Amino acid sequence: MVREQYTTTTPGTCLERPKNEYVYKIGIYGWRKRCLYLFVLLLLIVLVVNFALTIWILKVMWFSPTGMGHLRVTKEGLRLEGESEFLFPLYAKEIHSRVDSSLLLQSTHNVTVNARNSNGEVTGRLNVGPKMVEFHGQQFQINSKDGKPLFTVDENEVVIGTDKLRVTGPEGALFEHSVETPLVKAEAFKQLRLESPTRSLSMDAPRGINIKAQAGNIEALSQMDIKLHSSDGVLLLDAETVRLPKLPEGTRGGSGISQGLYEICVCPDGKLYLSVAGVGSTCQEYSRVCQ
Repeated sequence: MVREQYTTTTPGTCLERPKNEYVYKIGIYGWRKRCLYLFVLLLLIVLVVNFALTIWILKVMWFSPTGMGHLRVTKEGLRLEGESEFLFPLYAKEIHSRVDSSLLLQSTHNVTVNARNSNGEVTGRLNVGPKMVEFHGQQFQINSKDGKPLFTVDENEVVIGTDKLRVTGPEGALFEHSVETPLVKAEAFKQLRLESPTRSLSMDAPRGINIKAQAGNIEALSQMDIKLHSSDGVLLLDAETVRLPKLPEGTRGGSGISQGLYEICVCPDGKLYLSVAGVGSTCQEYSRVCQ
């Protein structure tokens, strides 16, 4: 553009017209103009690509007003549908599955569930590994549907709250210490065996011990002695026949020779006592022991 200068004159005067001494060009010309257009074109291309990528990400990630993908935001919290993978720790107040499906926690190594207090200290831990299930806490308890405790473990004792404890192993159950129970019973058509291979077997009850076999025999085997002792009462053998098949029998000898043998005698009231064996029977019906 050319800027021109004009001079006003009054009528009757004659002035010479000035020459165009200064010329100014306003605008962008040449290579600057081409670079500007190229920059604007590149900016438009970037905007279009960015908008297309944003639309693609929204479509691939399944963004919606209620959530993203399988994740839905509801009034009760977050809802995940299908399989979900967490790469970092998950903190939640409650985790439960749908009504018509089960809850599955799966890991290639182990699954660990921690319970912490307000200070961040771990108060309970459940670790499910490939070879062992570990629990760390003050008490472990399993309840039934109605809230009845079935199995309780703490530092002092283990409590089984079921009406019947059933052991199905072929070797039975092994107890290293004492066992307190009101009844020990075998399954139908199975034998019940109480055994102590290297130590003694003791059964104590304040009101008596009842050993009963309704369709079989009762056997008591011992490497050493079997002692039946009653501190304040009577030892009663109530049966049609009482046999002692392995007692030594004496041979006929001279009078006054007992051969270190004794004879078992029975009083009329059923009391048993020993008498020095002789050639004939030494049992007396009215012995001092029977009175």
